[in-house]
Amino acid sequence: MFEKLANIFRVPDLRLRVLFTLAMLAVYRLGGHIPTPGINGELLSQFFDQQRGTVLGFVDLFSGGNLRRLTVFALGIMPYITASIILQLLTVVYEPLAKLQKEGELGRKKITQWTRYLTVILGALQSLGIAVTLEKGSVSGGTQYVVNPGPGFVILTVITLTAGTAFIMWLGEQITERGVGNGMSLLIFAGIVVGLPRGIADLYEKVQTRAWGAFTVPAMVMLIVVMIVVVAFIVFVERSERRIAVQYAKRIVGRKMMGGQSTYMPFRVNAGGVMPVIFASSILSAPLFLANYFKNSRGIGWIFDALRGGEPLYVFLYMIGIVFFAYFYVSIIFDPARVADDMRRYGGFIPGIRPGKRTQEYVNQVLTRLTLVGGLYLCVVSPIPCPTNSRTTLKPLASTISCTVAPTSPTVLPIRAA
Repeated sequence: MFEKLANIFRVPDLRLRVLFTLAMLAVYRLGGHIPTPGINGELLSQFFDQQRGTVLGFVDLFSGGNLRRLTVFALGIMPYITASIILQLLTVVYEPLAKLQKEGELGRKKITQWTRYLTVILGALQSLGIAVTLEKGSVSGGTQYVVNPGPGFVILTVITLTAGTAFIMWLGEQITERGVGNGMSLLIFAGIVVGLPRGIADLYEKVQTRAWGAFTVPAMVMLIVVMIVVVAFIVFVERSERRIAVQYAKRIVGRKMMGGQSTYMPFRVNAGGVMPVIFASSILSAPLFLANYFKNSRGIGWIFDALRGGEPLYVFLYMIGIVFFAYFYVSIIFDPARVADDMRRYGGFIPGIRPGKRTQEYVNQVLTRLTLVGGLYLCVVSPIPCPTNSRTTLKPLASTISCTVAPTSPTVLPIRAA
């Protein structure tokens, strides 16, 4: 392992990519400490401490804590994720967009361009909502979140936060193109794990003060062992794949003999990555927007209380949502009919399976079983908490680790040589 790490800095191109990625992440973290003008950051941070377990806490998690400080990167990567989800869903129900996606590289570039435009629009709308909400909070109850409320503050906040969102999107794309790849996932990962040093310091303080008495040292040992086991389990599952053997028949093209090669199709166990978790969390966080308006209602107030994070109904719906969106997302990014058609077109077949319809059914059957295993794996990993710092509650471990594994949204799985 250490030899591979050393090779990173021996290869010039790889070394430049790694250093470029670290530089972009440093810029991202630097922007996370530049506050939006006209905000009382201390009072706003206290307000977010009171909103633990709500939708604001969920959004603040993916922004790396920038929302509670309302920095220029306060919106984080969430507008881009939302825009990507919307366009991916539209490819299923909107036929022109589906045809555009099938056009190859040119179609994907067009969809990416639309994603950028939609990200800016969503960022502007969210910035406007934040500015108006903070301004109203400054007027009512004597709480001064805003130093100088007025139209000038609203316009300045919208411009600042929207520009920050566009800049984050640009950073992610630069890391993907010139860095080590998966730029958006690395930005999410960097924003989430920034709380780990504070978490480690908090655990060290508990050891020094023996916060749990005689059970302190055994508890720390158990915590370290469980963390290592969980991380190893996540890496093992994320790297696991089901390989289906594919044989190509020999054929003569001109004067050359083609085919006769043994290959395989790799099916990832967790093909959807962390997207099912994000989908399920986003859907279940929607009722929390209405909770503040109906929490005192005798008729339906109990429903919103039951849908709060950690409640049995919330956990049940969360698990069901993860499994459902695991199947839903895989159905978007993978088409068994197209795989079977491409195999038949190039003379390939699965040993023991007839080409065409039977191959499609077989591939769909294998993918259905793997997706169930991947969905259950996410259900097991997602609720596992990990300590972050003494001021915040426990965050889902899946959000910290699995965000580094983002799907590349392929429409057809590649066929590799055995």
